Amino acid sequence: MNKQPILSVKNLKVHFPIPKARDWPWEPVPTLKAVDGVSFDLYEGETLGVVGESGCGKSTLARAIIGLAPTKAGDILWQNDNIVGVSGEALRRIRQDIQMIFQDPLASLNPRMTVGDIIAEPLRNYRPELSKNEVIMQVRAMMARVGLLPNVINRYPHEFSGGQCQRIGIARALILKPKLVICDEPVSALDVSIQAQVVNLLKELQKEMGLSLIFIAHDLSVVKHISDRILVMYLGNEMEMATSGDMYESPRHPYTKALLSAVPIPDPELEKSKNIQLLEGDLPSPIKPPSGCVFRTRCPIAAESCAKDKPWLQAVGNEHFASCPRS
Repeated sequence: MNKQPILSVKNLKVHFPIPKARDWPWEPVPTLKAVDGVSFDLYEGETLGVVGESGCGKSTLARAIIGLAPTKAGDILWQNDNIVGVSGEALRRIRQDIQMIFQDPLASLNPRMTVGDIIAEPLRNYRPELSKNEVIMQVRAMMARVGLLPNVINRYPHEFSGGQCQRIGIARALILKPKLVICDEPVSALDVSIQAQVVNLLKELQKEMGLSLIFIAHDLSVVKHISDRILVMYLGNEMEMATSGDMYESPRHPYTKALLSAVPIPDPELEKSKNIQLLEGDLPSPIKPPSGCVFRTRCPIAAESCAKDKPWLQAVGNEHFASCPRS
């Protein structure tokens, strides 16, 4: 692994003001803290898994990195250059190296465009010097690489299954040979068998093309299979970060332990005998998160001191960090 990170996110915050029916001048505008101080490094050829409940800020984090969500504070260093607030031609150049695969395979594809046109669109935008035949040749080669028959190049997205549509999205993301691909829950809408095929395809393409991946998912077993390191988020905050092996063998944060206890085990006897750590209460509103540690209202080991100061990631082992000093 290269010691110099290809991407560094430092204390990133993404806050959204919530419009009200009536704006009284003496009332503060409510703010949704979707991402509230997240930091991590991503290295060349590495896969960082990002997990957490729905609404924890995973997708907002991904969109902020690629420039689709405005940031309130923090830095995003892409190859040592801060890309926060970058626009115009500079942003266009960056997006050639950072591509995204979206959650809904069909909704992310233009229904009025053929498969060939969808995959060729990035080439036409960024490689105008290529002839029509050269574009078609590259599109057909990429289709074959992701498991699509080249003879379907003139078909439309609605003629394909969900798994095939996601392969089209992968081909579109990789046609420019980017350095980083952000996968925003790319398998959550697919059947289990198709999920395995898509994950294995991403791993093969990563090795072949030297890609760095940010892989967002709900399924912790899928994240374990593909990730080198894993970041656990809750209400826009970091709870724990560790290598994949350490995260599953010795989780430190109570939230991580609860998530892992909910992962089903294929063995029926082990599944019946395992200890499931249920979280009490509902997920707090990100508009009014708890003071101090945002997880304290559902934490089984919370103390009065947890309501005072917001905890930050601290080293608890080799390449293992957790935000809970009591765990």
